[in-house]
Amino acid sequence: MSRMVWFWLGLFLSLTGFGQPVNTYSIIPKPAGLEAREGRFTFTASTLVRIPAGQPELQTIAENFVRQLNSASGFAIRIQAGSETQSAGNMLSFVSVNDAALGSEGYRIDCRSNAITVEAAKPAGFFYAVQSLYQLLPPEIFGSKPAVSSVNWSVPACRIEDRPRLNYRGLHLDVARHFFPVSFIKKYIDLLALHKFNTFHWHLTDDQGWRIEIKKYPKLTQVGGWRKETLIGHYYESDPQQFDGQPYGGFYTQDEVREVVRYAKSKYVTIIPEIETPGHALAILAAYPEFGCSAGPYETATKWGIFSDILCPYEKTFTFLQDVLTEVMDLFPGPYIHIGGDECPKTAWKNSAFCQQLMKQLKLKNENQLQRYFTARIDRWVNSKGRKIIGWDEIMDGESPVARVSARAVVMSWRGTEGGLKAARQGHDVIMTPENFVYLDHYQADRSQEPLAFGRFTPLEETYSYDPVPADLPASVQQHILGVQASVWTEYLATPGQVEYMVWPRAAAVAELAWTPSGRKNWPDFTHRLPVLFRRLDNLGVGYSRAYYDVLAEQTPLTDGSLQVRLEANEKTAEIRFSTDGSEPTAQSERYVQPIRLTKPAAVKAVTVQNGRVIGEVQSWNFAVSKATGKTLQLATAATKPRTIDASVLIDGRYGSTIGYLEEMQNVAGVKTTDLNATIDLAESQVIQLVTIGLVKATAGNILLPKAVEVAVSEDGKTFRSVKTVPMDPTERGKKAIIRQTLTFEPVSCRYVRIIARNVGKVPAGMPKAGQDAWVMADEITVE
Repeated sequence: MSRMVWFWLGLFLSLTGFGQPVNTYSIIPKPAGLEAREGRFTFTASTLVRIPAGQPELQTIAENFVRQLNSASGFAIRIQAGSETQSAGNMLSFVSVNDAALGSEGYRIDCRSNAITVEAAKPAGFFYAVQSLYQLLPPEIFGSKPAVSSVNWSVPACRIEDRPRLNYRGLHLDVARHFFPVSFIKKYIDLLALHKFNTFHWHLTDDQGWRIEIKKYPKLTQVGGWRKETLIGHYYESDPQQFDGQPYGGFYTQDEVREVVRYAKSKYVTIIPEIETPGHALAILAAYPEFGCSAGPYETATKWGIFSDILCPYEKTFTFLQDVLTEVMDLFPGPYIHIGGDECPKTAWKNSAFCQQLMKQLKLKNENQLQRYFTARIDRWVNSKGRKIIGWDEIMDGESPVARVSARAVVMSWRGTEGGLKAARQGHDVIMTPENFVYLDHYQADRSQEPLAFGRFTPLEETYSYDPVPADLPASVQQHILGVQASVWTEYLATPGQVEYMVWPRAAAVAELAWTPSGRKNWPDFTHRLPVLFRRLDNLGVGYSRAYYDVLAEQTPLTDGSLQVRLEANEKTAEIRFSTDGSEPTAQSERYVQPIRLTKPAAVKAVTVQNGRVIGEVQSWNFAVSKATGKTLQLATAATKPRTIDASVLIDGRYGSTIGYLEEMQNVAGVKTTDLNATIDLAESQVIQLVTIGLVKATAGNILLPKAVEVAVSEDGKTFRSVKTVPMDPTERGKKAIIRQTLTFEPVSCRYVRIIARNVGKVPAGMPKAGQDAWVMADEITVE
């Protein structure tokens, strides 16, 4: 069989689900070089694993692999160490080589039908070779109990020569907003290691909680480790905001931290602890108010956001931070200490006589330079202890001759990419983690179908498309980009299952862009490896997202007043099954073969199916069809929220959604201070007697119900007469929602229908933001 025929057969098996294993070379991240061969190496009870003597790290790696394989298969494969020459029917050999081309993390795998040889120069290389072997084996290798006898414990013949593209390959987890047990942290590290990440960024402190025991300052965990309650829903979800009334807290003892550090080391993962300074410090100030610029009182934050109370740059504050970091450095032996530095308002410093006097004394021009001074103090002290700081890209703001951070300081670029590239041009090492690509707390699919998340939209394909080292950068700049990191903030992720759902499979995409040469990345190829990744995660008990398999819907109003709904799936090999009667679609439901034509309002539901099995989650959309659908609509004042919105969304047949931040609401349009005045041209004179309009209520963001809604009609589009006015209450508060207002009236013949939602103009007295500009926002308008 030729190599090309073998490739296509393997691809067919991967897509159809027949054969064992499902996909021939389903390694993520994709190796730097892989030569496919015919045949397979099969592990059996008589397989021998041979390792060189006198290499305890390699022996541990081999023992762990054999233990996992024996546990999953029921075999009793043994290890032979040293120069023994006992032969075996088939053999896996680990061979140490002196080869600089492999570096410290590179490896080779030479797999033939009767033998596998693994070569590496360093233990980390052997470890990553084993991770690739795991991924070449059937996904049942990670089963919790021995698999059924029908599993073929084989790997496809191949030659792999592999080493990472980037030195720093990181995954972050915020445990300050929500706390996660040591058992989950270890599982998180397991998944990092399997996908060849080598760094775990542990975000341990923030406004909402201090999560690491500091023996010299016990109140950090006794007081700062707890908040009295937690916000329910998004920040703008309710007015007033709603809280659960439940105390929340937790922290890691120093013994637990040491245990996690040891565990991570065994997986060749370095942990970088983050201690936030000088902002995001309410948990510190709640415990030790003397480090604030005012007398307080302070309390650990119960909601999310950016708070103006920050650490004050007293000498005693620096002493406190040095004491804390001394204990932290004793626990974390890695080269880096992350000191935060992001989202630091300067209000407290502007109002502090001490800070203003200090700025004069230091000849600092503004508070940004004062933050640079603050960072430089910590930087110098950390350097004196033989370590380096990492800070968010704000640490480069406020440049001053008397407040310089050292060239050793590493910049973590999150506000896009430019901050990191600028720092790299200045000679700083940089880690790229731009929020628009690799923040994994963002929504990854249609917000209306997804669990609660931070906001914004970063699907799997967008994450995969990112390149942390653009090819057009000069080599002198490229050399300062250490690597890339995916960040996971947990404001809205309260459980391990929620974290896993947001992280996987997007973290697999980040692993590939960090490890695989850019020329080897290929989105279609990556998607072909997803089915095996998902089976592997199933066996590992990971609650990942299947959003890649979601059905996407796009509606087009037609000239006859009907609505055409087109369904599409990312996975082109999957069928789409759907319903329009409100029932849940199954593998036996009607198959989608052409666009659906709706002549009346309907709920369309759809799901992806492969080989007679549902593989995705059911997606559901409510569509409106009325005399207004697809007609011409004009607004007297152009809509400006969300930005660049087209007013036609008000009659396009699709209902809107308020999920996410205010600028992320979908299929709605709003105007500020003025009335929302929409005129619909029905194209010909028709008899109507009912108008409905969806109106957004989000008073926490100054989006108020109108004081009244009026319907007026006209035959010529010039002279209108009012047929119905309904008063509404703009002071109505509560949960963010779309209120559908119905206006009925005696039947009337007209061509033009004008709907006016009368804006109150300013937020009324008695409301939290009284006197500020008020918005009116509308959703779908229907006419009957």
